[in-house]
Amino acid sequence: MMLQRFSTILFLFIISILTLNGQTSTPEISYSGTPRSYTIAGIEVVGDLNNDPQILANLSGLRVGQQITVPGDDITNAIKKYWDYGLFSDVKISAAKIEGRQIWLEIYLQERPRLSEINYTGLRRSEIDAVNDRVAMMRGSQVTPYLVDRAQRFIKSHFVERGFYNTEVSIVQRDDTARVNHVILDVHVDKKERVKVNSLTFEGNEEFTDNRLNRIMKKTNQRRRLRNFFRTKRFIEENYRNDLRAIIEKYNERGYRDAYIVEESVTRADENTVDINIKIEEGDQYYFGNITWIGNTIYPGEYLGHVLRIQKGDIFNQTRLDERLFIDDDAVHNLYMNNGYLFSRIIPVDIRIENDTVDLEMRIFEGDQATINNVIIRGNTKTHEHVIRRELRTKPGELFNKALLIRTVRELAQLGHFDPEKIQPIPLPDPDKGTVDLEYNLEEKANDQIELSGGWGAGMFVGSLGLRFTNFSVRNFFNGEAWRPLPTGDGQTLSLRAQTNGRYYQAYSVSFMEPWLGGSKPNSLSVSLHRSIQTGVSSRYNMFNMYGRQQDPFALRGDDSRHFKTFGISVGLGRRLTWPDDYFVLYNELSYQHYDMKEWHFLMSNGRANNIKFRSVLSRRSIDNPLYTRSGSDFSLGLEFTPPYSWFSDKDYSTVTNQQELYRFIEYHKWSFKGSMFKTLDNANKLVIMPRIEAGFLGYYNKHRRSPLEQYTMGGDGMAMNFSYYGSENVGLRGYENNSLTAFSIIPDETQSSGFRQVANANIYNKMTLEMRYPLTLQPSATVYGLVFAEAGNSWAEFTDYNPFQLYRSAGVGLRIFLPMFGLLGIDWGYGFDQNPYNPNANGSNFHFVMGQNF
Repeated sequence: MMLQRFSTILFLFIISILTLNGQTSTPEISYSGTPRSYTIAGIEVVGDLNNDPQILANLSGLRVGQQITVPGDDITNAIKKYWDYGLFSDVKISAAKIEGRQIWLEIYLQERPRLSEINYTGLRRSEIDAVNDRVAMMRGSQVTPYLVDRAQRFIKSHFVERGFYNTEVSIVQRDDTARVNHVILDVHVDKKERVKVNSLTFEGNEEFTDNRLNRIMKKTNQRRRLRNFFRTKRFIEENYRNDLRAIIEKYNERGYRDAYIVEESVTRADENTVDINIKIEEGDQYYFGNITWIGNTIYPGEYLGHVLRIQKGDIFNQTRLDERLFIDDDAVHNLYMNNGYLFSRIIPVDIRIENDTVDLEMRIFEGDQATINNVIIRGNTKTHEHVIRRELRTKPGELFNKALLIRTVRELAQLGHFDPEKIQPIPLPDPDKGTVDLEYNLEEKANDQIELSGGWGAGMFVGSLGLRFTNFSVRNFFNGEAWRPLPTGDGQTLSLRAQTNGRYYQAYSVSFMEPWLGGSKPNSLSVSLHRSIQTGVSSRYNMFNMYGRQQDPFALRGDDSRHFKTFGISVGLGRRLTWPDDYFVLYNELSYQHYDMKEWHFLMSNGRANNIKFRSVLSRRSIDNPLYTRSGSDFSLGLEFTPPYSWFSDKDYSTVTNQQELYRFIEYHKWSFKGSMFKTLDNANKLVIMPRIEAGFLGYYNKHRRSPLEQYTMGGDGMAMNFSYYGSENVGLRGYENNSLTAFSIIPDETQSSGFRQVANANIYNKMTLEMRYPLTLQPSATVYGLVFAEAGNSWAEFTDYNPFQLYRSAGVGLRIFLPMFGLLGIDWGYGFDQNPYNPNANGSNFHFVMGQNF
């Protein structure tokens, strides 16, 4: 009985021991025990997870069926991998169950918190945007110590690059109570003051003075000019290094090929300034020696030397050598490129340096001529391809020509349908076949314009509505599917414009221009019509009375029976010439205008006049970009004349007093000249200088039949007092009131109590302008640039009064904005320096508004 009871107790004890071994719950893996080999039967990942558990399990490198040793390196390496990823704040691996030689692993992971938001203090909105782009920490991304440290370093380096060397950045991480396992980063930035240059000194310089080197280091120098008299230059490492390179380049241009910076030091003068010392070794000055050409079979060496324009004995200038070989429009290599030798190369080699003389050998590899195979047009979404192809100077089957490639880019820019800053021709050469494909990448831009404006002029408010469609298509006018919202794509221009004051003034005009009449040659056709009606001018009104005082503009509002009505139509043909070069265009126009005046204060106050005139303009336009011109020129010489009716009549017009008889058919001849040039002044091709000169002269066939119309008005914005004023030509001169510089005469008038009246009749003028421009943005959505100007001009009634040195001067600043939908808009502030004795208050400070024109 005792033996049976003992057996029962022993059996229960063994069963309990086995049961306890089989129910072990996630025992920790001990590294102090004896290593044993197990096969992984399962892997489970637990914790507060945002990622797929299976993906997280794979990161461990462990897999089901793998044999591992416990304790051993397998578990240790898996834990190390998790820590190396930097994505977890806690990692544990334990045995969920062990059965014999099988083991079930449980991996506990605590992921690092995710970013909820970033708050910045100490920065402006624009600075926050720039910093965010550089730090690139997105909401929802995990916040790791590495990323926080990286963000701190990036923010500090961002401001160091801008001269804030003492910038302090602190990042505080706090829990987001609204979201589990998310944090908010508070970033505080204290930029401190910019580090500036206290002193800049040089050693070893003999060729250039300290002042000259100071000017060369234009982004680092501490010189105080008018524009920065009260501040010194900020110190920026990148700019400083670029300036050091500029010094060496300047020495190289003077022939000092061996010049180098021996030593340079930047030391803190105090917390916010640095002292810079630069030690220069100039070396010897070198000169060009003999220049020989080898490998040239197309052009003789003497001719290439003439094109190079570098003589033996000239100071050795590597920059000039590169320009004359490769960069300038008439560079030596361009001789080959313009003759089809796309694969040609020129390698200048120093073959001997003796004392201070460098002999050069120009090794030329001419290769074969390349023929244009395909011309590919990309990016035209609205403009029809034939409109583009007719402007191409580079066509399949012709030899490659770099000059014509550049000219094509200029012609495409002149169309106005594409962003001129983004016209990119890409040659795709195939040396094996001796061909090249040309790919023109274009970007369409909106260039149709709408004008909806109002302005005060001539004593009344005038509203304007104008529509200008610059890519119109007449041939698709009756194609309903082409109206989106108008038929477009053929490069034609249709303009509609209406102006009105309601009762007192109305003007309407429509014009159409086809740039390629017939489609095969660049011959343009222009047709226009206009009609205007202006009423209500009081007999008391003159722009200036005989004593030089301006009349009340409200005097314009008078009797409706007083009027000035016009109607006109014109047809013009333009033709591109081939001589002297194909930048020349000859434009001829025949037009007719009819004028109906009643109690109007021109030379002719009552009656009807007819003007049948022929106009011819010879122009040369070679500008590179119509919106922001950097290079080229624009010249025109025009002649406008009517038949000389008085030559075919025996009548003595000195005795004729009837205005209707004198001016039934107006006669005159009118000459004009306008010329402007554009040139960049900086290496970035942004700062542009533009000198311009213009002049006009209105002559007569018979001094007793001088034209009462087609004269000049000068002064102000040149926009005809904000409304169309047919019968005169408006010339702007900023800094003065509108029309205030118009010459006038006193003529007999029996209707006036004084027996005479004063009328504006400037028959001759000249004007000079010097303008500097700098772009603020050249994006397709808007072209914006600022300008400063100086102008001088005057007008005269008689040629005998003409004095080219008696000019009214002005200067000022302005802003131009070109919006594709509205065209050119601008504002100028000008100050007129000289007083007009007939209008003493017209000069001084004046603002001018510009719409749809350019000075």
